[in-house]
Amino acid sequence: MPDRRDFLAAGAAALLAGTESARGFQANDTLRVGCIGTGGRCRALMRSLATIPNVRITAVCDLWETNLNEGKKLADPAAFATGRHEELLARNDVDAVVIGSPDHWHVPLTVAACAAGKDVYVEKPLTHDLSEGPAVVEAQNRHRRIVQVGTQQRSMTHVRAAYDFLKSGKVGTVHKVHCTWNRNAARAQRFKDNIDATKVDWRRFLGSVRDQPFDGYKFRQWRWFWDFGGGIFTDLMVHWIDVVHWFLDLGVPATAASAGDFFSAKDVWETPDTVQTVLRYPDKQVQVYFEGTFSNNRNGAMVEFMGTEGTLYVDRGRFEFIPDRGKTGAPAELILGTGTRGLDFYDKPDGELLHLCDTMPGSSGSPVLTGDSRTMLALHHAGAKGGASPVNLAITIDALTK
Repeated sequence: MPDRRDFLAAGAAALLAGTESARGFQANDTLRVGCIGTGGRCRALMRSLATIPNVRITAVCDLWETNLNEGKKLADPAAFATGRHEELLARNDVDAVVIGSPDHWHVPLTVAACAAGKDVYVEKPLTHDLSEGPAVVEAQNRHRRIVQVGTQQRSMTHVRAAYDFLKSGKVGTVHKVHCTWNRNAARAQRFKDNIDATKVDWRRFLGSVRDQPFDGYKFRQWRWFWDFGGGIFTDLMVHWIDVVHWFLDLGVPATAASAGDFFSAKDVWETPDTVQTVLRYPDKQVQVYFEGTFSNNRNGAMVEFMGTEGTLYVDRGRFEFIPDRGKTGAPAELILGTGTRGLDFYDKPDGELLHLCDTMPGSSGSPVLTGDSRTMLALHHAGAKGGASPVNLAITIDALTK
């Protein structure tokens, strides 16, 4: 097995190869990037962008003055700043955009960016509503742009090594997969609304969703409200389901059953705070089970592929193979990150940095939308929206994707 140093060196080489071929530019040319929605997540991506040779952040956009000012600090000193994405997309000094907006703006911004001739890195989930899928795929194809969704685990060096390990046959035949994203955090407590509503373009934030009065908590915690996000399902579950589909070459599941309850966020969130989902793929003889909660952090964030020869464990900092009792396989591991198993984030690898470079034309990565888009769009909504009530559904995915 290659060691940690080998994999980190390989990752650095991939970064340089990707940046030097971006958009067909010569190695000393500059890729000019505009960032839309410069909240906390986008600013993390901006910090990674700043480390890539020959990349400049030439424009920033956010509809809240506080976020816009914070984004300007991470951009080029002469960067253009605006509260209107149309003004950013109209600029000739922007070659590509990074979209870090709330979920309900992902597709409208991606479609507009493609039409403006920009390549796109958009945070996951790609769609907020399943019906948006055809429009964003059509926009990428018609305008011949690169569109990549921020499921950065696809670019993590140890996850790619785990993929190769599984494909070697050492895990055996996988019939069951267990995914978790468990946290023990008081995320549902309402904080005092100290946001100055005059500094927020609330009407623009709402976009196409129903009109409603300004709510500082919803504005900051939009992930947990159906108008703007999809809760644990689309914020966390999608990461591991994407990995499972990639590793096992899965298509659309025959059925998806989800259950959701409120144990820590009752009367605060609309999306459930504790969920479970079971996906069935009878054509591949595979079952996939996901669990997520904010009441206990057992297992944290991880996926386990349970094969006939043993179990392949993967989190964001390592992979480990544990042979089954009575089997002859040898234990194996590759640990890059520092810390205990199952953390949300690790110091190594820098998945955001690797994934951003995979987005660039000519790099080793490939645009997400060239794959089975119906499958990915359906899985973003395996825990379908159900208003403010707990989710307790059985969904036939074929019906959703016809």
